[in-house]
Amino acid sequence: MSGELSEEQSSIFAMAADFAAQELAPHALEWDEQKHFPVNVLRKAAALGMGGIYIRDDVGGSGLTRMDAALIFEALSQGCPVIASFLSIHNMCAWVIDAYGSEAQRQKWLPQLTPMELIASYCLTEPSCGSDAANLSTKAVRDGDDYLITGQKQFISGAGASDIYIVMARTGAAGAKGISAFIVPKDAEGLSFGANEKKMGWNAQPTRTVMFDNVRVPVENLIGQEGIGFKIAMSALDGGRLNIAACSLGGAQAAFDKALAYMDERKAFGSKLHQFQALQFRLADMATELEVARTFLHRAARALDRHDADAVKLCAMAKRFVTDAGFNVANQALQLHGGYGYLSEYGAEKLVRDLRVHQILEGTNEIMRVIIARELLSGRDK
Repeated sequence: MSGELSEEQSSIFAMAADFAAQELAPHALEWDEQKHFPVNVLRKAAALGMGGIYIRDDVGGSGLTRMDAALIFEALSQGCPVIASFLSIHNMCAWVIDAYGSEAQRQKWLPQLTPMELIASYCLTEPSCGSDAANLSTKAVRDGDDYLITGQKQFISGAGASDIYIVMARTGAAGAKGISAFIVPKDAEGLSFGANEKKMGWNAQPTRTVMFDNVRVPVENLIGQEGIGFKIAMSALDGGRLNIAACSLGGAQAAFDKALAYMDERKAFGSKLHQFQALQFRLADMATELEVARTFLHRAARALDRHDADAVKLCAMAKRFVTDAGFNVANQALQLHGGYGYLSEYGAEKLVRDLRVHQILEGTNEIMRVIIARELLSGRDK
C-alpha cells in the first residue's frame, strides 16, 4: 500500500482483503456466468461493518472515514469488483439518509440498512437523461400527506432485488433547484421493474429499469426539504466516485497479480515470459500506473474527509484517472496472458469487462473533465 497507513487502516484493509479472498474470489466467475446476485454474501460483509462504512454508529454504522472506505473497496474488489461496487452503491444510499435525512428517517431505516437486512439502490439516471441529471423528468406531485411519483429510472443497479430506492424526482420548476429526494420502498403500489439487462459485465448484480406509475409515498419519506435533491445527489456522487475508483484499483491490482503469476509460469522461445525485457517494461508501466492511481486516490479521499475546498475537483480527478488507469492495466494484463487471457477460466477477461463500465457510471469520465475544468476556471469570467 502506498503512503503511510495507520495500524487501524492496515487492519481494515487486511480484514476486507481476507473477506474478499474467502467469500468473493472463489465464486466470482460462477456468479458472473450464472448472473447470480449473492445477497447472503453481502449480508456477511455487512456483519463485518461494511454495510454502513461511513454511517454514524448510533444507527449501527461503522463511523469510518472516506479514506477507510477507499481501502475497503480496493481490497474487496481484488476478490470481485462487481460485489464491491454494489456495496458502494448501498453505502451511498445509506449515507444520503444519514447525512440529509431527519432523525426519524435515520432511526427508521438505517438500523435495517447497515446490517443489510434491507438493501438500497440509487435512482438518478433516466432513459433520456444520463449525464444531464439536472434535467430529469420523473415527477413527484404533492397530494395531501403524500407525493405521487411518475416516471422511469434507467440502469439501476440492484433494481428488483433491493428493498428501498433513493429516488430523485422533480417537485418544482425545470433545472437543478426543482429536484427533491425520496425514500421509496419496494412494496409501494405502482412501482415496477423492467427485465434484467444483458450487459457486457457486472453480471453478478441485476440492472433494471425502475418504473413509477403514480407511486404514492408519504411526505415523511421526503429527504430533507423540497428542492435540495440535486445537491444531495451530487454530494453523494463525490464519495461514490472515490468508491468506484477504489473498485477499479482493486480489480486492476487483481488483474496485474494474475498476469505476474502467469508470466512466471508460461514459457516462450525457451524462456519464461518475465525474462523478456519488452514484457518487463510493460509490467513496470502497469505497476507505476497502479501506484500513482493509489496515491492520488488516497489524496482525494483525505481531502473529502477534511472537506477541503478543492475536494470536488480532486474526487472528479481521482474518478477519471483511476478508472482509466484501472481499465488500461486490466486490459494489458489480458494481453500478457495471450490467448489464455481471452478464456473465462483465467479471470482476466471478466475483470476487463467489469472495469470497463467504471469509466461510465457515477458520471462519465468526459463529465469528470467538465467538472475539473469548471472548478479550475471558476470565477475567471466574472
